[in-house]
Amino acid sequence: MSFFRKKRTESVKLDLSKQRPAVRKSICTGEMTGGYIDRATGKFYELELIPADGLDAFCNSLNVSPNDVETVY
Repeated sequence: MSFFRKKRTESVKLDLSKQRPAVRKSICTGEMTGGYIDRATGKFYELELIPADGLDAFCNSLNVSPNDVETVY
Protein backbone atom coordinates (compact mmCIF):
# COMPACT_ATOMS: atom_id res chain seq x y z
CA MET A 1 0.00 0.00 0.00
CA SER A 2 1.47 3.32 -1.05
CA PHE A 3 0.74 6.60 0.71
CA PHE A 4 2.24 8.72 -2.04
CA ARG A 5 0.52 9.55 -5.29
CA LYS A 6 2.17 9.24 -8.65
CA LYS A 7 2.56 12.41 -10.65
CA ARG A 8 0.12 12.79 -13.50
CA THR A 9 2.07 12.47 -16.74
CA GLU A 10 -0.67 12.47 -19.34
CA SER A 11 -2.45 15.64 -20.31
CA VAL A 12 -6.14 16.01 -19.57
CA LYS A 13 -8.43 17.06 -22.39
CA LEU A 14 -10.75 19.89 -21.40
CA ASP A 15 -13.61 21.06 -23.54
CA LEU A 16 -13.26 24.81 -23.01
CA SER A 17 -16.82 25.42 -24.19
CA LYS A 18 -18.15 23.29 -21.29
CA GLN A 19 -15.37 23.55 -18.68
CA ARG A 20 -12.93 26.20 -17.50
CA PRO A 21 -9.62 25.47 -15.74
CA ALA A 22 -9.41 26.58 -12.12
CA VAL A 23 -7.30 26.36 -8.98
CA ARG A 24 -8.92 26.19 -5.56
CA LYS A 25 -6.62 27.85 -3.04
CA SER A 26 -6.83 27.74 0.75
CA ILE A 27 -6.65 31.15 2.43
CA CYS A 28 -5.15 29.71 5.63
CA THR A 29 -2.51 27.29 4.36
CA GLY A 30 -2.03 28.32 0.73
CA GLU A 31 -2.64 24.74 -0.45
CA MET A 32 -3.69 24.60 -4.12
CA THR A 33 -5.90 22.01 -5.78
CA GLY A 34 -6.07 22.04 -9.56
CA GLY A 35 -9.17 21.13 -11.49
CA TYR A 36 -11.92 22.59 -13.59
CA ILE A 37 -15.30 24.24 -13.19
CA ASP A 38 -18.28 22.94 -15.13
CA ARG A 39 -19.87 25.93 -16.86
CA ALA A 40 -23.40 24.48 -16.71
CA THR A 41 -23.49 23.66 -13.00
CA GLY A 42 -20.66 25.80 -11.56
CA LYS A 43 -19.30 22.79 -9.67
CA PHE A 44 -15.53 22.46 -9.10
CA TYR A 45 -13.99 19.08 -10.01
CA GLU A 46 -10.59 18.25 -8.51
CA LEU A 47 -7.85 16.77 -10.66
CA GLU A 48 -4.67 17.01 -8.59
CA LEU A 49 -2.94 18.62 -5.63
CA ILE A 50 -0.51 21.29 -6.80
CA PRO A 51 2.73 22.04 -4.93
CA ALA A 52 3.70 25.69 -4.33
CA ASP A 53 5.88 25.86 -7.46
CA GLY A 54 3.78 23.51 -9.62
CA LEU A 55 1.27 25.85 -11.24
CA ASP A 56 3.22 25.92 -14.51
CA ALA A 57 3.30 22.12 -14.64
CA PHE A 58 -0.45 22.01 -14.03
CA CYS A 59 -1.05 24.50 -16.86
CA ASN A 60 1.19 22.48 -19.19
CA SER A 61 -0.76 19.29 -18.41
CA LEU A 62 -4.00 21.06 -19.39
CA ASN A 63 -2.44 22.86 -22.38
CA VAL A 64 -3.57 26.30 -21.13
CA SER A 65 -1.70 29.43 -20.10
CA PRO A 66 -1.51 30.47 -16.42
CA ASN A 67 -3.53 33.60 -17.26
CA ASP A 68 -6.51 31.42 -18.28
CA VAL A 69 -6.69 29.63 -14.92
CA GLU A 70 -9.28 31.02 -12.51
CA THR A 71 -8.48 31.12 -8.77
CA VAL A 72 -11.27 30.14 -6.37
CA TYR A 73 -10.92 30.74 -2.62
